[in-house]
Formats: sequence, C-alpha cells, structure tokens
Amino acid sequence: MKKTFYIIALMLLAFTSCANLDIEPDGRVSYKAIFSKYKLTVNYLNTCRKYLIDPGFTYNNTPLASFCDEAQDAADNESGAIKDWYSGVASSTSFPLCSQTEFWTHFYNGIYYCNNFLSMINDPEICTFEFEPLEKTGWIAEVKVLKAYYHLQLMKRYGRIPIMKEVYEIPHDFSKDKRASMEECVDYIIATCDEALATEDGNESIGFRWYVSASELKTVISRAFAWAVKSQAALYAASPLFYESDSKYTWDYAASICKAALDECLAHGYELYKSSPAATAALGPYDYYFMTLTGTWDKETIFESGEESKVWMYAGMPITAGASKAGPGPSQELVDAYETTNGQPVLDLSKPYLDKDHLQPNYNTANTLYSKTNPYANRDPRFYATVYYNGCNRYLTEAATKVYTYVGGNCGISNDVTSKRFTRTGYYLRKFNNPGSSSNGGNDGYMPVFRLAELYLNFAEAAAEAQGPDAKISSTVAGSTAMSARDAVNAIRNRVDMPAIPTGLSKDAFILRYRNERRVELAFEEHRFFDVRRWNILSETDAVVTGMRITHTGAVDTYERISFSRSNADDRYLLFPLPQSEANKMKRATGDEWQNPGW
Repeated sequence: MKKTFYIIALMLLAFTSCANLDIEPDGRVSYKAIFSKYKLTVNYLNTCRKYLIDPGFTYNNTPLASFCDEAQDAADNESGAIKDWYSGVASSTSFPLCSQTEFWTHFYNGIYYCNNFLSMINDPEICTFEFEPLEKTGWIAEVKVLKAYYHLQLMKRYGRIPIMKEVYEIPHDFSKDKRASMEECVDYIIATCDEALATEDGNESIGFRWYVSASELKTVISRAFAWAVKSQAALYAASPLFYESDSKYTWDYAASICKAALDECLAHGYELYKSSPAATAALGPYDYYFMTLTGTWDKETIFESGEESKVWMYAGMPITAGASKAGPGPSQELVDAYETTNGQPVLDLSKPYLDKDHLQPNYNTANTLYSKTNPYANRDPRFYATVYYNGCNRYLTEAATKVYTYVGGNCGISNDVTSKRFTRTGYYLRKFNNPGSSSNGGNDGYMPVFRLAELYLNFAEAAAEAQGPDAKISSTVAGSTAMSARDAVNAIRNRVDMPAIPTGLSKDAFILRYRNERRVELAFEEHRFFDVRRWNILSETDAVVTGMRITHTGAVDTYERISFSRSNADDRYLLFPLPQSEANKMKRATGDEWQNPGW
C-alpha cells in the first residue's frame, strides 16, 4: 500500500482508537519535507524521545512510592488520587494512577512515532538528506531501543500487550490484533534491542554510543540503556506474576541475560559511585550520588529523569522554606528494612510482624546492636541518606537545626489529618534532597531511570532463584569474571561499607536478604511498586503500612507504632486496567475480552 506522507496529529491520540484512523491528511507538512532537512529530522527524533516519562514526582507531583508500601502520603485525607488509591476507589474508567498520564495512550503514541521515524528515514524516496552515515545509523538504533523501552513500560503495567512492530496503515484491520504472550512481548523487546546493539559503535559525539555527554544524559539513549532494558525485561519475564508455563524465560535464562548486561556495562567502564565527599557536602557516596544535580561526574548513571526531583517542595518538612506539602512519609516498614551496621536485620525477615496490622514487630534475636529506645542508632548508612527521622540534623553541621518529629515538634505528626504539611508516619524523605534546597534555590538530584546498581541486583535475583546464592555464573563477554548472586549483592553493600552477606545461607534465606537489600538500595526509585507486583506479594505488603508516633516527655521519647489500612492490595491491583474505552473497542473488533482480571 502506498504510504500517505503527512503528519496526522489526531490519529495519534490512541493506537486503538479506530475512528481516529479515518481522518484525512491536512496537508500542513509532508514527511518528505521533514526528512529532507537535518533540523526537521532531529526535531522528529526528539518527538520520539519525549515519551520517556519521568519516574520521579510524576503523579501530580507525587512519587510512585506513595502508591506502595514505601510511604504513606500526607494527602491521604484530601480528595484526589492518593485518597482514592488508599480507599480502593478505582475502576477501569477512573484509575487514580492514570488521572495525570494515560500510560496506554502515552506509550503507544511514542511507539507510533518511533515506527514512523524508522519507516521514513529508511525510505530513499522520503529521506533525501545525505546524513552522516554513523549519525543516521545511531539515530535508527536509538529509536529502536526507545520502541523496546516503551513496550517494556506497557508490559510492566498491563501485562500481555499488543506488539506494535510497524506503522498502522489506513485503514487498519483491528480484528487481527491480539495481546501477545509474555514470551512474545519480551522476545520482541530483546530482539529490538539486539538489532540496535548490532549497529556500529559510535564515537565521542555521534552514533550509537556507550557514553553520552552531560547535556545528553537525560535525552539520548546509549548502548548501556539497551542492555538495561534487556536486563529488566528478562527479569520481569521470569518473575512469578509474569512467568508463563514452558516459557524460555526461566530464571536460568534470565540470569544469563542479566549477567551479560552487567558484564557489558562493566567492560565499558561503568562502576558504582564510591568517591567519598567532604563531610559538609554529603553523608557519604550514596547520599552524594542522589542529591547532586547531574550524573556526569559518575560512571553509575545509565540514564536519568529530565527534571530535578524537587523533594524540598513536594516532600518538604514544615521547616523547609517554600515547601508545599510533606508528600511521601517513609513507612515504618521501610525504616525497619535498614539493617544495623553489624549486618544483621532488625526484624526476622521470614516473619517480620506478628500481627496483620504490623504493630508487633518480630525482632531478630541475633541482632545485638538494635535498641528499642534508641531505634535510629547504628543503622545502614543508606538509612541516614534516605530518611529524615526524629533528632537528625536538617543540614550537614552539628550546629544545624534539628528535625523533631515527635508530637508538638517542629516537624511532628499533626493531629490535623487534613494538613499536608506534616508527616503521617513520623518520617520525611531525604533521598535526592540537597539539604540546602528551598525556595531560595533548588539543587535536588535527578531520579535515575537506569543505573548500574539495578543491573547488579537484577543479576543477583535471577542467579539466586536459578542456582542459589553461591553458584558462580559466567557470560561470553570478553574479560568478564564469574560471579555469584551473593557476590553481586555484596558489591552493592561494599559501596556503603556494610558487611558482606554471610555464606552458608539457604536459597530461601538468601532470597529474603536479597529482597530486603533491593528495597533499601532502590528506595523511592519506582522499583518497589513493580517489585511487589511481579513477586506476587502485593497482598502481604500493601494492605497496611505503619508509622512511628513519638511523644516527648522531659528527656524521654516514647515510641508507638501506628497503622494505616488500605484497600488496594487485592489481586486486581497487580496490573493496571486497560482504559475501558479501548478494551471495549478491541472487544468489538476482535471478539476477545481485552480487559485485565478484576477490572
């Protein structure tokens, strides 16, 4: 069929919106006019890139952490998405997490633009500009990876999805469309990345490169990004929620892909950030990594979000100048996850709580450092880099203002549940927050989309599930060394000077330690929301979260755990609902039920 070479803006509103595909070209600008000019082609490339969503404060300036057990949001009593989410007021026509961004439409629009770009730039009748060959092939590779990434983001939210390999012609026969199997989805994602990786390596400024410049770190896709997509896609495909009987994506197969991804990045100079900052700059390398505006000085960042996280404004304390709300108060469950400095968990990870409301912690009897009367002492350094807690310093000097979260304190829990300025849990978010940020100047860090630590953890999970914690696994990447799941986790812990995970743990015991480690290392980075779903443990984690209510009498602090129940932990919340209008259209077109279970 002869292509119609015009931009038809309205047909991109939704890939399944059949009626929109009948709109005639409006003649504003032809594709030939675009792809015959360098700047116009770059502009179209940038349109393909713009669907990279910010994983940070995306949901009405609320992080995804507020929608899982990492945090209880201070807007929980205000009409809106947070209250609806906690109350279970959700449907396929009114889903709280899609009120700001309709992900189904958003990512399929991105895929459409990518397919269109690839179709036009490879058509000699349309693309008449003589681009530098390395630059052109680099763009093509980058757009292929973008397309794979957009499919991955859809899969993470909706499960089995239709694969959109090419531009839909006019008219398109929607009766032949189907939701692909998980194996088909991941096969396509990985194969598309492999096509891009087969492209010639770029140089310092153009082509499909391993490294991008400071100005490109939030916009340009690298080869490391492609490997990160492969790693995450394989991990998800092997996970309990997504694994299909007889699929090739066993834990062993996922481990091989995740190991190759990690090894390729290590072989090309990526490494965990470990440099120790000055005491007045940050609490340590982990702290400094997240609260710095750019990742150009490190070799851990693969890709980061395009906007400053603005914790000071959207997750600020009452003593933070210009803060609009307290936002996501870290949960007591998250605080409990941070080990003490001797490497012992605070709670018994096999059964951390003795009651359904999490008010009776089941303490780890082997832990000799934890104190119930001084609970924030001697904790994993990542705790201090992530959470503002009662008695800590607001700034990085001993003379700094203290943060008091006890009732009546300068940052205390308020009895006014309609106030968004005070924590619900007794804690405030510190990660990403530069202590000097306020209305006088925001200097908070950017949230990573992909970083090397995730690739270590992806491999560790797949390897442990496949062969246990201590089996050494190799890849075919030149110069790589065999590594065990325990080795990979210990590399993460070594960065913050935490003791190694001990040898001799059973597979089940190690998996508990691993999941706790992943929770701590990746706190507030979007992963926890998806992890508890793909592990199929949502009902265990999200039905209730707790906080710590502290009363201060004289010099004595009394700690009382408080509980917040939720109604968003049943199985239907494991996946997002398809927009009901789209599910209805596709049911009419194909005769099949497209909606996800429970919606």
